[in-house]
Amino acid sequence: MEACLLSSSSSYSLGNTKSLSRSCSRTYPHIIFVSGIRRSSNRWTRLSVTSSFRPTAVENSTFDVVVVGAGIIGLTVARRFLMTTNLSVAVVDAGVPCSGATGAGQGYIWMTHKTPGSETWDLCNRSKKLWEDLVDELRFHGVDPSQELGWKKTGSLLIGRTPEESEMLASRVKLLSEADLRAEFLSAGSLAAEEPSLQVGRDWSAAFVPDDCQIDAQLAVDFIEKGNRSSGLQGRYKEFFHEPVISLVRSDYGGEVVGVQTSKNILYCEQALVVATGAWSGSLIQDLFKGLNISFSVPVIPRKGYLVILENFQKMQLNHGIMEFGYVDHQIISRSSNLSASGVSECEKLSISMTATTDATGNLLLGSSRQFIGFDNGMDESIVNCILDRAQQFFPALRDLPRQDMLRSRKIRIGFRPYMHDGKPIIGPVPGLPKMILAAGHEGGGLTMALGTAEMVVDMVLNNVPKVDPTPYSLQGRCCS
Repeated sequence: MEACLLSSSSSYSLGNTKSLSRSCSRTYPHIIFVSGIRRSSNRWTRLSVTSSFRPTAVENSTFDVVVVGAGIIGLTVARRFLMTTNLSVAVVDAGVPCSGATGAGQGYIWMTHKTPGSETWDLCNRSKKLWEDLVDELRFHGVDPSQELGWKKTGSLLIGRTPEESEMLASRVKLLSEADLRAEFLSAGSLAAEEPSLQVGRDWSAAFVPDDCQIDAQLAVDFIEKGNRSSGLQGRYKEFFHEPVISLVRSDYGGEVVGVQTSKNILYCEQALVVATGAWSGSLIQDLFKGLNISFSVPVIPRKGYLVILENFQKMQLNHGIMEFGYVDHQIISRSSNLSASGVSECEKLSISMTATTDATGNLLLGSSRQFIGFDNGMDESIVNCILDRAQQFFPALRDLPRQDMLRSRKIRIGFRPYMHDGKPIIGPVPGLPKMILAAGHEGGGLTMALGTAEMVVDMVLNNVPKVDPTPYSLQGRCCS
């Protein structure tokens, strides 16, 4: 994600800018490369937002599309352009791929906790189908999707523990079935038979969606990157990692956005600039728009989350992905604490809901927490304990295991979900800057909605008839201050 500065020894290179320009011009004559002219012409105006920063050397490159952000949304947007058009694409990121919310999640591609008829339903449903189409294509070509993507059709269980939750789950199953999804309501006895690892109480029940899936986010990103880079061999793709964007490049004629300046390069875009920087989108746009006479803000804020991983966990194996019903409404519990080293106040609101999956390598993944604490990436041991305590209410095998044994085999992932207050991502052009498109605010559904979002963005740029109505995701009325 943009502004997530992580070190990495690997980055992709296609050689120098001049050879890239010649290659693209030769292969795709509709792409005009005039970087030498642009360096000396007054046609372009650069509005720097970091006046104290002056790069020592700047190279110019021109692409049809520049994508800012190398999380799952940004990379799949790039992939869609490369697979369905002849356009050239650059991806730029302050860090490395999969270093934001993408790499910290459990990999759900689920519909069981989505609500038919809601404003995100069609996008989620369409995107899940695109994932399934991709898996079918891999199998057709003799590629194992479990190896390539960590793909597992686990099915999902949304679990209730009270009569009230049972009623709501029965209604949910009815809605899911009416929306043409395979869904079953499981009573306590059926739930215990379906998932023996659970200690099922008398009032327990579940909504079961057998076709829900999960993937390994890192494997999926590696797969997408590999495909994108194959287009780089044709001169159509290049990556600029460890390069934070520091300013917009605008035309003198009407102020149209025509590119970005990074810490090392100026990247011009002929057709579109796509900003897909997850939880950092709000702060990045605020910085880029300083000094512009545009009343615009992006209300995407970070929502911190923890995931506890018990490596090679043999004490129990799950048949399905599991989520408690409280995850749907983000149940809030209160946690009192003293001031931490990071200066967090003594009383925070913390949301904890049990989620559990077993990944393709046998690790047990336990979540999840939600917390509004800015971009503080420090680890709070009490939150880890809250997640483990919550999981122990569902799984006897965890209660029987000494806490110290769990702590010895654990890893912790921390990420920042891109939260939007109305529960919908923002996908669409910036008012007054039609070349600039935002795609952010997916919170915990980035993996699920990634391929559908990418399709929507490409359709917007090419003026195609959309597969999913983009109106609910428009920036109008949601991002203008």
